[in-house]
Amino acid sequence: MGSIEKSASFNVSPEKLWAVVGDPHRFGDWLNMHQKWKSDVPAELKKGDVIVEVVSVMNMPNTISWTVEEYEAGKNVTLAGTGMAGVKISISVTVSGDGDTSTLDLKTDFEGQMLVGAIGAAVEKAGLADLEASLAKLTELLG
Repeated sequence: MGSIEKSASFNVSPEKLWAVVGDPHRFGDWLNMHQKWKSDVPAELKKGDVIVEVVSVMNMPNTISWTVEEYEAGKNVTLAGTGMAGVKISISVTVSGDGDTSTLDLKTDFEGQMLVGAIGAAVEKAGLADLEASLAKLTELLG
C-alpha cells in the first residue's frame, strides 16, 4: 500500500480555504489529478454520497467511483473509491485554523495488485509531485 501526506499553510481564513477545497465543483481549479466528473455532483457533499470521477496519475487515467465516508462542512471530507484493475484509493482533506490563517492537511492511501513494487513507488513519487503542484495552484488561486 502507498501513502502520500502533505500539509500547507495559507494566509486566508479556513472558510475561504474550505470554499475551494471542500467544493468538488472546484477540484478542476486546483487538483492536478482531477480530469472530469462522470456523474452528477451535489452542491454539498454528505456522508454516503457516491460520485464518479476520472483522475490521472502518471498520464494514466482511471475512473474512480467514490463514496463519501466522512463529511463535516468547513472541516473535513474523506472519499474512498475503487477504480480499474481493483485500485483502491482514499483521500482525506482537512482544514483547520482561525482568523486569517489556515492549514490544509491532505492524505492519500492507495493499493492494488498493479500498485506494488517499483510501480507503486513510481505512482507514490508522481502522486507527491502532483500534490505539490496542486498546492502551488491552490496558493495562486487563493491569492
